[in-house]
Amino acid sequence: MSDEEREEKELDLSSPEVVTKYKSAAEILNKALELVVSQCKPNARVVDICEKGDAFIREQTGNMYKNVKKKIERGVAFPTCISVNNTVCHFSPLSNDEAVLEEGDMVKIDMGCHIDGFIAVVAHTHVLQEGPVTGRAADVIAAANTAAEVAMRLVRPGKKNSDVTEAIQKVAAAYDCKIVEGVLSHQMKQFVIDGNKVVLSVSNAETRVDEAEFEENEVYSIDIVTSTGEGKPKILDEKQTTIYKRAVDKNYNLKMKASRFIYSEISQKFPLMPFTARELEEKRARLGLVECVNHDLLQPYPVLHEKPGDLVAHIKFTVLLMPNGSDRITAHPLQELNVTKPIDDPEIKAWLALPTKTKKKGGGKKKKGKKGEKAEEAAQTEPTGEEATNRSKS
Repeated sequence: MSDEEREEKELDLSSPEVVTKYKSAAEILNKALELVVSQCKPNARVVDICEKGDAFIREQTGNMYKNVKKKIERGVAFPTCISVNNTVCHFSPLSNDEAVLEEGDMVKIDMGCHIDGFIAVVAHTHVLQEGPVTGRAADVIAAANTAAEVAMRLVRPGKKNSDVTEAIQKVAAAYDCKIVEGVLSHQMKQFVIDGNKVVLSVSNAETRVDEAEFEENEVYSIDIVTSTGEGKPKILDEKQTTIYKRAVDKNYNLKMKASRFIYSEISQKFPLMPFTARELEEKRARLGLVECVNHDLLQPYPVLHEKPGDLVAHIKFTVLLMPNGSDRITAHPLQELNVTKPIDDPEIKAWLALPTKTKKKGGGKKKKGKKGEKAEEAAQTEPTGEEATNRSKS
């Protein structure tokens, strides 16, 4: 085995150290999500909540691996986003933005953390209200959660990405909702948040990906967005875009001084992970980012919207395809949901009944470290799709 092959082998889930780093990042992220949910209250400024989420991740990851000789990169893997009601994703406003949350808002929280480039991501939907969520709001959240539960059971060695795409659309339809187009679930690797193996949310003539089979020791970000509307979101205002990622394979000699300054700052601070323009020198950023995007040096994450009045729910989680089955390491408990359309489709019920773990032949259970236990506990707190659909008022 060459040095290159050995290094590649060491960096997947066959290495206990790699698994520990994924689970440590997930443990921090689950706590960060818990903090952000607690901050989502009427009249709270959206940007303040986003900044608290990012600050918590930076602080917690900064306390890890301080005494090792080799410098280990760690911190925010995807900036905290708070997208409300018909806003689909990626809303992480600049510091001077005055947007606030209101009673009854459906809030989508999206964030990521990494340790040594091993990334955990999560998204969660929370409605600002007391008591159970009812009506179409409950339906759209249950649709996202049930689709996520089905996806977790189908993202397993031997299954194909197309199997997942078809299944999640069937789940959404059972709740009279749509899976939102253009959302992709990606394989993740060290320092790679959007790997080449992809699961499409909706397959159509305009959007195609290569068929791929899931394999043991892979890591995936499973990203489910559901809508009570058409599921065809649009960019309403390009100025709302604040999240970008450096395109490492692109080169261009920037003409403007402000662009060169900003691109240099980005290359030093955020060479591989997505970042928010809040973290840049603001005046130069406004000018410089435009030229960088126009020449494909930066990939923007635009803020997308469904039509006013539509409700959008978002569930995203990180899953490790371990030898003993699928290990979901990021999650947060859902509110109580009183859905209008309980699941009675036998195929969906059969998917939900599939086990996530496989029994090992011979031998007892392996002992887990404390971090592994905590991450697994956090991942198991979210109710299954069937539990979410069957909850009713006591």
